[in-house]
Amino acid sequence: MSFMEQFTSLMPVNVIVNILDVLVVWFVIYKLITLIKGTKAVQLLKGIFVIIIARVVTDFIGMDTLGWLLENVISIGFFAIIVIFQPEIRRALEQIGRGKLFARSSSMQEEEEKHRLIEAMKKSVSYMAKRRIGALISIERETGLTEYIETGIQLNAHLTSELMINIFIPNTPLHDGAVIVQKNKIVSAACYLPLSESPFISKELGTRHRAAIGLSEVTDAITIVVSEETGAVSLTSNGDLHRNLSMEEFENHLKRLWFGPTEEQVTSSKWLWRGKQNG
Repeated sequence: MSFMEQFTSLMPVNVIVNILDVLVVWFVIYKLITLIKGTKAVQLLKGIFVIIIARVVTDFIGMDTLGWLLENVISIGFFAIIVIFQPEIRRALEQIGRGKLFARSSSMQEEEEKHRLIEAMKKSVSYMAKRRIGALISIERETGLTEYIETGIQLNAHLTSELMINIFIPNTPLHDGAVIVQKNKIVSAACYLPLSESPFISKELGTRHRAAIGLSEVTDAITIVVSEETGAVSLTSNGDLHRNLSMEEFENHLKRLWFGPTEEQVTSSKWLWRGKQNG
């Protein structure tokens, strides 16, 4: 008796099919989650889960009126999801058509690409800071920036230091406004960003800094500012403004915020914590 015959005799075929069915469904769900990661769909899904939980709670407590209202919201939710998630659905269908939905990427290639992007950003910012060329660069992270991307000129070009510098050269068509970076591409230039209304912002800061802070207040994007007056380099994220950064400080901040802390930074922070604890 072969191994497969022994295996099927111990476990019925229908059980094997059911296990395979569950594994495939979980794999598809995982791929769908990775597909919507980095878009506003994540926040919308959280809202949907809240509505579903609230519906269950109303049944348990016996709140009939609120339960009826939530039931009607859920009943039309299917059509609302199609409308709300239209960009994500379109992107998924495009990736399926290109055969990229289940593609696997090498970790070594990812590390090389991260290093290339950091070096390109560092080189371009250093060049513009020395020559006092004003610049405003926003990097998309978890929250999608589609509504701001659409206000500018679409580029969809690979991020290089030469292209980044050329965009911000004064008196060129694209220099006025923000550049938005998505993954490893410059997706749009001359974009409009929301200005912060905070009264605590220093009066010496101009429109670029106010726009960078404004975007960081409503999204988790990283925004880089090069001052046209002083050539100083600043960086904003999550409502925080880091001003007058040296190139080394700028590189460290950018690496940590864009790609997370490196193994060396994690190790050094652990040793620093242990040293403080022992002291």
